[in-house]
Amino acid sequence: MVRPDTYREVRAHLAGLSDEELEARFWDLAREAVAPLVELARTHTSPSIERSVLMRMGVDSITAKGVVAECEARGLLAHGAGHVLLVCMQAWGVEAPKAAARLARGEGWEVAEAKWGGAR
Repeated sequence: MVRPDTYREVRAHLAGLSDEELEARFWDLAREAVAPLVELARTHTSPSIERSVLMRMGVDSITAKGVVAECEARGLLAHGAGHVLLVCMQAWGVEAPKAAARLARGEGWEVAEAKWGGAR
């Protein structure tokens, strides 16, 4: 079975666009395609997902568990444990493992709570 070549007809609506316009169209369509995934990720998380994020940031699993537990207890888990950690890293000028160790010990949470408030 031979498939007809429809390339020229299918792309006709793009023929008059410049490279810059094609690139802009690509990124618009990419954003549109992933928007439902971004929304799902924004509204649905769990402690295991948040621990996984921290571990990919270079935090060991025991410390990640402590940070996530503190995020949960303080009503900050929905903001993302990785985001909480990033805000603290930037405020303290340290790498992820050092900031996470401090947070897991229950120290420094005023930084995150100042940004988002807290449940406590």
